[in-house]
Amino acid sequence: MANEEHLAILKQGVEAWNKSREKNPNIHPDLSSARLIDANLTNANLNKVSLLRADLSRANLTEADLNRANLGGTNLNGTNLVGADLSGANFYETIFADVDLSEVKGLDKCIHHGPSTIDHRTLMKSGELPLEFLRGVGLPDDYIQFLASFRNEPFQFYSCFISYSHKDEEIAKRLYDALQGEGVRCWFAPEDMKIGDKTRRRSDDSIRVHDKLLLILSENSIASDWVEYEAERALDQERKRGGTVLFPIRLGNAIMKVEGGWADHIRERHIGDFRNWKDHDSYQKAFDRLMRDLKAEE
Repeated sequence: MANEEHLAILKQGVEAWNKSREKNPNIHPDLSSARLIDANLTNANLNKVSLLRADLSRANLTEADLNRANLGGTNLNGTNLVGADLSGANFYETIFADVDLSEVKGLDKCIHHGPSTIDHRTLMKSGELPLEFLRGVGLPDDYIQFLASFRNEPFQFYSCFISYSHKDEEIAKRLYDALQGEGVRCWFAPEDMKIGDKTRRRSDDSIRVHDKLLLILSENSIASDWVEYEAERALDQERKRGGTVLFPIRLGNAIMKVEGGWADHIRERHIGDFRNWKDHDSYQKAFDRLMRDLKAEE
């Protein structure tokens, strides 16, 4: 239950509440289970406040600071959250009903301890929401993809596995960081990963369903059996479902010297040229081309 002293201060109005917070910065008020239906909390300092299971139906939280607040089980039915900051806010079984989240700050930085409930009115009003938030409340990826297509907006390809020799880890990590920065969900699949490894099994399973495979070809990797395995596996998926799965990039000219069916197939397509990847301009030009190719296959 809410701390009666804290609740009494809030009932005096936002101005009195905010002054109290300024005077007592080390106190984290407890408003758990409080009935705050239709309350005017515009610009309220609710930083680190416990609103666990509180009812904020139709409350006005315009420009409110909810940074790191506990909103587990909180009822946000028709709540006005325009300009509110939810960075670091904690959610679990929170109810988002008929609420516009389009102008809420920090949705990509929320902490989700479990799934929450979000209704169709909220999704329709809010438009495009951060992927981190949608996954955090528990929406499956297929449903998130459907929402994007429903809005007639292009949706980022599901994910990309980066397959590489451990000796090429530096460029692999650079590509990983850059792809994540562009909103591409990706994972590492190094050549020395054991076949029975959970991530390797995930890679094998996922590429059959959704993913792209970024295959780094170099002097270090080209002679290994795993390169042929990865290439053949991706090419097989292309034949089965259509579209491009395999996106090879080269760090040298080794792929041009390899004989064999899989290598011939790779040479028939565009191979990303990262031979001068340590040069900033050359790397950026090659990466921009890679992004265009990936997006073209969404």
